[in-house]
Amino acid sequence: MLLVLHAVRLLGFADARAIARRFSLSVSETQDALADAEARGWTAYSSFAGSSGWSLTEEGRAENERLLKAEGQTAAVQEVYDEFLPLNALLQQACTDWQLKPTADDPLAANDHSDPAWDAGVLHELKALERALVPLNAKLPLPRFQGYDARFAHALQNGWVDRSDVDSCHRVWFELHEDLIATLGLTRS
Repeated sequence: MLLVLHAVRLLGFADARAIARRFSLSVSETQDALADAEARGWTAYSSFAGSSGWSLTEEGRAENERLLKAEGQTAAVQEVYDEFLPLNALLQQACTDWQLKPTADDPLAANDHSDPAWDAGVLHELKALERALVPLNAKLPLPRFQGYDARFAHALQNGWVDRSDVDSCHRVWFELHEDLIATLGLTRS
């Protein structure tokens, strides 16, 4: 149940296949756990704008946090989180720079990606974050944390900086951040 609830939390809204894929679970096992969680009031299934999927209820979020706390390991995760925070600021800036390229007339001008030097600078920053993520990910003590570094590297290799339809650098980083704060019982604020 921990992995299913946690996958729903990390993904935000997803179908059973995506939830199962997140932690390499079987789809049928995941569907059973989702149905059980729904019966307990922990998950809700909904459809809108042509898509449908599962999300956590407030009770489900509380149960996920209870299960995460029972894992222990918070001291090791806190140590990684303390190292993660300065890198998080760098990732946020890199994603902003990928999306925006200020001009003299417009400080919020969209980056049209016509300046190869600007984009190369952003990709250089992301490459440095990729290198920093490897030892950080290795310090995380629970198996469910493994793979963030490889997923980030794969996204960067494919040039997926901030896309929302694939496992982009931003999406992987956002998920890792959520995983860390959930484990520590923190909020983004």
